Amino acid sequence: MSSFTPGYIKLYDRGMLKERIDRLQEMLKGCTVCPWMCRVDRTSGKVGRCRVGALPRVASHHPHFGEEPPLVGSGGSGTIFLAYCNMRCIFCQNYDISHVGTGREVSIEALSEMMLELKGAGCHNINLVTPTHQIPQIVAALPGAIARGLDLPLVYNCGGYESTETLSLLDGIFDIYMPDIKYSDNRMARKYSGVPDYWDVVRAAVKEMHRQVGDLVMDEYGVAQRGLLIRHLVLPEGVAGTRAVVEFVAKEISRNSYVNIMDQYYPCYRAEPPLHRRITEEEFRDALESARRVGLTRLCGITE
Repeated sequence: MSSFTPGYIKLYDRGMLKERIDRLQEMLKGCTVCPWMCRVDRTSGKVGRCRVGALPRVASHHPHFGEEPPLVGSGGSGTIFLAYCNMRCIFCQNYDISHVGTGREVSIEALSEMMLELKGAGCHNINLVTPTHQIPQIVAALPGAIARGLDLPLVYNCGGYESTETLSLLDGIFDIYMPDIKYSDNRMARKYSGVPDYWDVVRAAVKEMHRQVGDLVMDEYGVAQRGLLIRHLVLPEGVAGTRAVVEFVAKEISRNSYVNIMDQYYPCYRAEPPLHRRITEEEFRDALESARRVGLTRLCGITE
């Protein structure tokens, strides 16, 4: 058994978690949780761009064996898919959840129970998928879960459009950050994800994440305990700007970063040219070569 203790338990034991919960809940009253800064009072039933109010909205929760190997291990990653999103990717493969909002509103107590169910199922971590706009609710669910035995690492699995102010309140709460870096060009982000300043925002966010947790650390079984795991989906015709993404990671984050350069793009939802096709083998090879050229060696699923 590992002696690793998640950060949120340390904050809970020191009586510091409640202060973080209070500050995050206060942000909901004139919502500044994400970079959109909608400033609506979500505690009064109003909603902003994310379309989620004061309570969590969950699509599903279950052990997931399709995530990155350091998250899956032998017992799976305990995923909680949260409904809606603060981005509008026209090619989203989970558009029924992120755009349509498939799921149901649940209580804070019910969210705590989901975490405990996933621990009981033997999962290695609690993987919050698209947590950005629901982070006050997620953190509020932790004390109830901790009191009943939750002690798994928490994974922040996000699209990368994050507020550094909100992230600063999560310092010591999340053990593993797993952001997408979707684009290295604000124009592409605006056109295909409806976000005007993505490249500026995601760079600051990933720097803050790395400051908090550092490079990915695994136990003797190869299961992640703490650190940063970056995802980058290669898109057709260079839309994602892979070369600039990997240069940023190598030069401004760490050459020891664990990076998943993904080749599984397929046209979905409202994908339009040039996103109407899958990537070619050559496009993927070029992406990997770009990563190796700048000194990245911890590439998910790739051995030298």
